[in-house]
Amino acid sequence: MLTLTENAQTVITGIVDGAQAPQTGGIRISQDLEGAGLNVAVANQPEAEDQVVESAGAKVFLDPQAAETLDDKILDASAQPDGRVDFAIGQQG
Repeated sequence: MLTLTENAQTVITGIVDGAQAPQTGGIRISQDLEGAGLNVAVANQPEAEDQVVESAGAKVFLDPQAAETLDDKILDASAQPDGRVDFAIGQQG
């Protein structure tokens, strides 16, 4: 199952709070239609088929394809001074 670094937990919580999402909100990661990339968006709640990863209050909703792709991965994130967020995916050690 996907795990989150402390940085990712902090960044995700900040994104969701900044978007004024409800308490059930989080970020949703979905596989794009061609299967070549991942899309990230704030979601008010998970879709029915989503896998939910929660860590230190940060919630990530994964569509079935993204859940399979990220099953053995670690999600890291960093906020840039210009407001951009960079996500990085690594192997679990």
